[in-house]
Amino acid sequence: MATKSSSPVRKAARSLAWLGAIIAVLGAVIAGNVLWNGWQPGFKFALDLEGGTQIILAPAIADAQPTAEQLNQAVSIIRQRVDATGVAESEISTLGNNIVVALPGEPDQATLDRIQASAKLEFRAVLLTGAPSSSVADDTTDDATGEEGDEATGDEGAAPEETPDPAATPTAEPTDGSDPAWITPELLEEFNAFDCANLDTAGTNVADPDLPLVTCEADGTIKYLLGPVEVDGSNIVDASARQLTNSQGVRIPGWGIYPVFDEAGTKAFAEITTRLVSLPSPRNMFAAVLDGKVLLAPQTNAAITNGQPEISGSFTQQTAQTVASQLKFGALPLSFAVQSRDTIAATLGASQLQAGLLAGAIGLLLVVIYSLFQYRALASVTIASLVVAGGLTYLTLTILAQHYNYRLSLAGVAGLIIAIGMTVDSFIVYFERVRDELRDGRSVVGAVEAGWKRAFRTVMAAKGVNLLSAVVLYIFAVGNVQGFAFTLGVTVVIDVLVVVLFTHPMLQLLANTRFFSSGHPLSGLDPEALGAVYRGRAEFRISKDARRAGASREAARRQTIAERKAAELEEKK
Repeated sequence: MATKSSSPVRKAARSLAWLGAIIAVLGAVIAGNVLWNGWQPGFKFALDLEGGTQIILAPAIADAQPTAEQLNQAVSIIRQRVDATGVAESEISTLGNNIVVALPGEPDQATLDRIQASAKLEFRAVLLTGAPSSSVADDTTDDATGEEGDEATGDEGAAPEETPDPAATPTAEPTDGSDPAWITPELLEEFNAFDCANLDTAGTNVADPDLPLVTCEADGTIKYLLGPVEVDGSNIVDASARQLTNSQGVRIPGWGIYPVFDEAGTKAFAEITTRLVSLPSPRNMFAAVLDGKVLLAPQTNAAITNGQPEISGSFTQQTAQTVASQLKFGALPLSFAVQSRDTIAATLGASQLQAGLLAGAIGLLLVVIYSLFQYRALASVTIASLVVAGGLTYLTLTILAQHYNYRLSLAGVAGLIIAIGMTVDSFIVYFERVRDELRDGRSVVGAVEAGWKRAFRTVMAAKGVNLLSAVVLYIFAVGNVQGFAFTLGVTVVIDVLVVVLFTHPMLQLLANTRFFSSGHPLSGLDPEALGAVYRGRAEFRISKDARRAGASREAARRQTIAERKAAELEEKK
């Protein structure tokens, strides 16, 4: 008998050890970041409870009005970019021809850049390269060199590649993006006169994609004359930022952006890079242009046929992730400028939060009262499980708030309150299943194990439906409703962990104590009070006390017709 009871105890100890390890890891993550990264433990609140910053974006277009379709598309892209940083509970809407972005708290510069950047990525063939300053004043065209490294470093010994003579420029129709026929005398004059110091005001971000472009690298070190756009960001289906690696797969300093092209983009990229391999420098270079500025223009040494190029440059981790996020969700249909930026007050404030917390406290108190009335000492497991669930929720949401910018709105508070009832549902299903096993004549230890096997399937099915509902609501909702769905989904996962790693193990341990295993009247697991008294193998009878309490009706309902007739004959005797 001792051997049989020791196995559930060992399983319970292992489960509780796993739970303790999870809590310890979460606590260590928070403590470490508080000490070394300046985290503030606790929740972050959303716009309705904390207030934040309101930014009004005006379209940067001249003598034209943006269409409703363009504005709605911009709102959708900006919302995706903001939400990519976490469940930020932002509010994004249109106001006339402007877009209003309301963000909780004080957004950092990276978030502001992510919102207003158009993120228009283009790939253009390089026709000429040159020194960053204007060459018109020097009356020379020798700064259009063929070696990027010579111009960037200013090597006096380098032999510059001569620029085509304007008079000898072909007048034939260009056949591809690398054809020198694009270089007209007017374009060459524009290239020589262009100064990279004026790049920000040159309007290169709104250049015609079907025409050549004169622009510079983002840091202003090299000037380029580029052919028309041959592949653009609309062909990108995904993008990520990763640390650079060498040919052996070992990480090296620096970060890169890794776009993934669709089928059409992959085919076009393969054809273009195949063409560039055989061309002389600098026409074998393929420039990645972001918002009118050259990110990099590497020489093409081999065709890229898999549609997954690497874009590397002077990226930090933050800038690489920002650009990757912008490329992943698409380019804005318009360029926007910040018209105003103001601090806004909380729309609800502390009084509504206090009311929500009071409602949660009342609900928790009612749950405790009901558990004590219905389950006697067994209610201690319910109360302890709720405490553990609350602790795990606090630790989890604190990490999400600091690392993923999760913010708690009043709708999220409502999700936490609903989670109390959902958590208690799991306990009720389990406890009632154990009681049913006791009514069938099992011992307390046996009833706990058999009850768990049957209740587990029911609990998992219910939690699966709850989680699916939260996921669907999160995908198709925005704003506060999305925050509610996210909070609900997190609490469902925590509920499952608590039931599996705490509630069931605790009941296994308590079932092996004398107070509970003997069926004490105050234990909540008294077979006689439940309507059954164990008599022998597969046999039980209804006690008189239980019959007076009405438990006989439950036992009678469970009898077969033959058992009911046998009981009636027994009573007549």
